[in-house]
Amino acid sequence: MAAGVDLVQVRARSLSGRSLLAHAEAILRAARDAAGASDRSVRVVVNRHVDVTLACGADGVHLGFDGMPVEDARRCLGPDAWIGVSAHDPREVAAAGAAGADYANLAPIHPPLSKAASRVPLGPAALTEAASSRLPVLAQGGITPENAAACLLAGAAGVAVTGTLLQATDPGAATRALRSQLDSRR
Repeated sequence: MAAGVDLVQVRARSLSGRSLLAHAEAILRAARDAAGASDRSVRVVVNRHVDVTLACGADGVHLGFDGMPVEDARRCLGPDAWIGVSAHDPREVAAAGAAGADYANLAPIHPPLSKAASRVPLGPAALTEAASSRLPVLAQGGITPENAAACLLAGAAGVAVTGTLLQATDPGAATRALRSQLDSRR
């Protein structure tokens, strides 16, 4: 986070209950510390768990394809919460926007680096189509410093990254490289 991440999705599928809450609280503290040490904010959303989002005071929730409806999450979390959704098609992005989501992760744009590919990569044309819905779209799947700027040029509002950071020997350096590419295109 200190290297430039501005949105963290707490995604720990092996944790539940108190363990997940403690994990989310630790990440939220680190995010607030990183934001306090810089002139930018670091938002934290919890994957799928509205209850944990409420309990730890996270900024919002990220809903998967099998999560609760956006409208229900909004009723639980209120008008200021960030509600994101996972999408695998530009039509899903448009539907999420109509339902009141604040952003969508569109994936996979490229073959994922953090897991085996289970879907055909959508490519930049899907980003352009999804961005026409006016809902901010984060490009996800195989995002690297080499292709991040092209995602913005295709219409993405930002990128969602897992493999590039988690597989890096120096995640801070990898984050700074991504941040540099994104900032140079804004």
